[in-house]
Amino acid sequence: MQNMQNSMPKPMPSASLGRGGSRADDNSSSRSGSTSPSSRNFEFISRPQFKQQTFDEIYGVPENFLEIEVRNPETHVGYGRGMYTDYEIVCRTNIPAFKLKYSVVRRRYSDFEYFRDILERESSRVTIPPLPGKVFTNRFSDEVIEARREGLERFLQVVAGHPLLQTGSKVLCGFIQDPQWDRNQWL
Repeated sequence: MQNMQNSMPKPMPSASLGRGGSRADDNSSSRSGSTSPSSRNFEFISRPQFKQQTFDEIYGVPENFLEIEVRNPETHVGYGRGMYTDYEIVCRTNIPAFKLKYSVVRRRYSDFEYFRDILERESSRVTIPPLPGKVFTNRFSDEVIEARREGLERFLQVVAGHPLLQTGSKVLCGFIQDPQWDRNQWL
């Protein structure tokens, strides 16, 4: 066993290959014959210094925020095919592109379809996400209405959060914030 330990290779100090592929030690003093550990040059990587945050910075209002919520679906009863469901859109923001910091409007699914079509015509550089699919059976059941509400909320969050649409769309803010929004003015 003792013979095996003597025959095992010993680890070499860290070195790098020089230009010609020859090994060169990290310290320049090895050329002059000095090999003491204190003569080696070590490079320490400094960590970035972080500023201690105040309570207000941690829990205060963020610089830019946008909250879009689609809620409170209401089904309106009409004659024949006149029955429809509309949804409340709540917007809270401090983004300058939006005229109001807080707004609440109601839109029906067909309004979302027109809005999406207008966005596609208006902005060729942005891919507009799809709306939740149209439902032809049981469209007024609680499960279908809730699934559609969730899909419409995801759609609006993606669209309203897109920086190119925030600054370049003429229809975005009106659809989300104007209670008098009329799809016919965009045709």
